[in-house]
Amino acid sequence: MNKHHDAQDARPRAVVFAYHNVGVRCLKVLLAGGVDVALVVTHEDSAGENIWFESVISLCQAEGIPYLTPSDARSPELLAQVRAAQPDLMFSFYYRYMLPAELLAVAPAYNMHGSLLPEFRGRAPVNWAVLHGATVTGASLHEMTVKPDAGAIVAQMEVPILPDDTAHEVFGKVQVAAEQALWRVLPSLLDGTAPRLHNDLRQGGYFGGRKPEDGRIDWNQPAQQVYNLHRAVAPPYPGAFTEIGGVRYVIERARLAANLVGIGLPPGLAVVDDGIFGVCGDGRMLTIFSLTADGLAITPAQLQARLAAAASPSPENTQ
Repeated sequence: MNKHHDAQDARPRAVVFAYHNVGVRCLKVLLAGGVDVALVVTHEDSAGENIWFESVISLCQAEGIPYLTPSDARSPELLAQVRAAQPDLMFSFYYRYMLPAELLAVAPAYNMHGSLLPEFRGRAPVNWAVLHGATVTGASLHEMTVKPDAGAIVAQMEVPILPDDTAHEVFGKVQVAAEQALWRVLPSLLDGTAPRLHNDLRQGGYFGGRKPEDGRIDWNQPAQQVYNLHRAVAPPYPGAFTEIGGVRYVIERARLAANLVGIGLPPGLAVVDDGIFGVCGDGRMLTIFSLTADGLAITPAQLQARLAAAASPSPENTQ
């Protein structure tokens, strides 16, 4: 992996662990900023995942950058290959595995995290920020330590979360914030003058990964909470869902109705004036523009018929 030291090798050399859109954008920043990316460590796309994001592998192929896709970040082989690349710096941009202490000891390492640290440390930070009704988030570049998202902050860029933004829309802003934060701090990072801001772990909190089942709606909650859940997991994420008669209904597009109140309606899905609504625990409603079951769009008439069937007693109960 070593290159001959010619004039070009005066450039700072990096090993980059990267995946997803943030991995692609931040890799491009390093290349534009004069960094010699000697090796990229990334992931093969998972067959069971909805791949809506850009490919780090495609970028490496286009740029002629050597890349690896190890299944274990703790393997001795990976450690040997990273050491052989002799990096001056290492970066992690949305790489999904934890890096062990031995790897982190090879060279100063920096991670890009999709929140304003110390807020929303851990997994799925954009989704959690939307779920919790945050009005601002961003991207933070920080020194990597064995404890995740705990090192000193070297750059941050914030973005607004607007009232109707979905997590996917916010993620689009966060990836631009990540690119900007890295672009702004890269020169001082390379010459050793980058700031080190305290990452106060007494603030914020640590959040785990999210599963599709976490999108189950509790209609007894206030409408704002139900709406935040919808926004946090709306497509391309698996979506907020409810089950009626053994059928799972997924909300694809919805909006919190400003002044609509479901007077007399029980919490849950309802059809009113040929429109689909979600009635919440505080009486307020979500206007549902797109509802699916088994991947197929459900019309108000279809839902009304299904709700009526679910509400009517079954024959064995009427005898």
